[in-house]
Amino acid sequence: MEYIADFFSLHEHIAVITGGGGVLAGGFADALLKAGAKVSLWGRGSQSIEKRLKELSDMGFEEMLHTAIVDTYSEEQVLKALDKTEKALGIPDILINGVGGNLGKSPFTQTDVGVFESVLKLNIVAGLVVPTKVFGARWIESGVSGSIINIASMSSYIPLSGVWAYDAAKAGVLNLTKACAKEFAPYGIRVNAIAPGFFLGKQNRSLLINDTTGELTERGKAVIEHTPFGRFGQPHELAGALVFLASNRASGFVTGICIPVDGGYLAYNI
Repeated sequence: MEYIADFFSLHEHIAVITGGGGVLAGGFADALLKAGAKVSLWGRGSQSIEKRLKELSDMGFEEMLHTAIVDTYSEEQVLKALDKTEKALGIPDILINGVGGNLGKSPFTQTDVGVFESVLKLNIVAGLVVPTKVFGARWIESGVSGSIINIASMSSYIPLSGVWAYDAAKAGVLNLTKACAKEFAPYGIRVNAIAPGFFLGKQNRSLLINDTTGELTERGKAVIEHTPFGRFGQPHELAGALVFLASNRASGFVTGICIPVDGGYLAYNI
């Protein structure tokens, strides 16, 4: 057991989670903290970040936590938040790019181009490009062999109907994960991704669950029918993939991959 504990231990590691007030981000933080890492939760809204901070502090992790209010669209804000985090905890060596989401659903011919652009910027620019650029530059300058973990999606592989911008953005996340892995490999920086299947969160709950009845919507039924496990995922079920990719001992020669955690969604067949 000592061998396993050492293999996956994240003691003396420091992680930043962007989009840190989200449901999945809370599960990420819980996993990293239990593996021994210090964690800085970054988010745009103080209310969601403070709620997540209280939940994790109540579990006994208060001294291992830090927070920053930051809009990851802005390089300036990301730089300031990184400086603040480094001063409080030390230089982070794990970045979880957790910012993302979708806005609406429509036929392609009724696509709102402004909304389309906003979703692309949310998932690609704020959700990957800006934090990766800033952290990558800092790590190269400081000689840090860091680990970046992006959040892909089932739509990185198979487009979901009606969410055109989200499909394009998450396909881009998968592409950029591979591209950045090659770019940063000479510096010992690893870039990988996790593709969650269907987990209930703030962004998709109303699409999958009827807010009034609590029953599955038609889309929710279609998802469950397409998922061999026949259910939605639970946030803690992402922990194994996350800790594996964060640990240099466990995945030090792994870069440019994406691990689906999807209950068999991508293996579905008829």
